Amino acid sequence: MRWNPLRQSSNVEDRRGLSRGGMVAGGGIGTVIILLVVYLLGGDPSALLEQAQPGNRAYDERTVSPEEDTLKQFVSFVLADLEEVWQEQFRKNGEQYVEPRLVLFTDQVQSACGMAGAAVGPFYCPADNRVYIDLSFYGELRSRFGAPGDFAQTYVIAPEVGHHVQNLLGISDRVHQMQSRVSREEANRLSVRLELQADFLAGVWAHYAEQRHILESGDLDEALRAASAIGDDKLQKQAQGYVVPESFTHGTSA
Repeated sequence: MRWNPLRQSSNVEDRRGLSRGGMVAGGGIGTVIILLVVYLLGGDPSALLEQAQPGNRAYDERTVSPEEDTLKQFVSFVLADLEEVWQEQFRKNGEQYVEPRLVLFTDQVQSACGMAGAAVGPFYCPADNRVYIDLSFYGELRSRFGAPGDFAQTYVIAPEVGHHVQNLLGISDRVHQMQSRVSREEANRLSVRLELQADFLAGVWAHYAEQRHILESGDLDEALRAASAIGDDKLQKQAQGYVVPESFTHGTSA
């Protein structure tokens, strides 16, 4: 994939290295106790109070590797290209595209949809219009799922932005309304169809990326390998030795 590190989106929010679960940053009774102990020992609690204010964050000492910085530049480029394509498509249809933000995190993250760990993989939260990803997932995509390559990495982001498009167009809300009126099995089928449509929307972006000669030979094969590697049937077969179609969330590899 031909990408330009100088072309970056302004909608990337880097939360890598933020402290995880600190009592002071979290507030509550734990913060009060800590401040009281500091005061009784003759210390100055003002620094802790400042750290506990909304918007302030405590950082750990984790060093970001050069490889991760390159990945950050890459996902920022991909997001910028996705923004350009969807802005144009919405404009053609008389709609306004509201750009999502991409949040990079380490291990776990607090979103408007709740706390989530890296194990859930990349996800979109419609409550705050953000896509979340721990960049370590790309190593897992390569080693665990056997899907290396930059376009395979792109495939991970584009469907999550596809969910954002569904949210803006009201598709997600309509599906959720339908799910509340049908059986659990049918509701699950609707969920799978929503996920497959997000994959289709990723393909819409890939179509225009190809027209602009961003794609290289073998890129589409990389994306197809990634899609095949994370199909519900394949993952269930690997995890438990058998397949339960009624519990699918994203559809089969095919």
